Amino acid sequence: MAELNTETESKKKLDSNKIPDEKSCGVVLFREDSLGGNDKAERLYLLLHYPGGHIDFPKGHVEPGEENDEHVTAYRELTEETGIKNVTFIDGFRHLVHYTYNKKGRPSFKEVVFFAGKTNEKDITISFEHRGYYWLPYAEALQKLTFENAKNLLVEV
Repeated sequence: MAELNTETESKKKLDSNKIPDEKSCGVVLFREDSLGGNDKAERLYLLLHYPGGHIDFPKGHVEPGEENDEHVTAYRELTEETGIKNVTFIDGFRHLVHYTYNKKGRPSFKEVVFFAGKTNEKDITISFEHRGYYWLPYAEALQKLTFENAKNLLVEV
């Protein structure tokens, strides 16, 4: 199982000059859900339960041929992991997350590019890569997310 090391602000500054040896792209996906049939809508965020036990946003590795279009990777991973195909990316939102974790007993410095996206789909076909999923309002999603960098990302969105 991969172990994630939480970054501090000083560590982020030190790592900002490092070149990542691994890259992924992902989506902070939300949908609007009407409350009790009235006109007021609540924004719900999609979180995935990973086999390692953590709760995070859909994301995955950049594959060959996708290096020049991060949206392609983010969309492909979202579709593979959830079955959701109808997503509109929010113009201008691109957020980088960096962290170091142990991969096969060796440290790996990873970069993840996140986009914000909106969908009207709510039915999920969860992939074999996950244990489950949640559609949660902001405050509950903020509590449920495992890692501080994911919580900061949700605040940013």
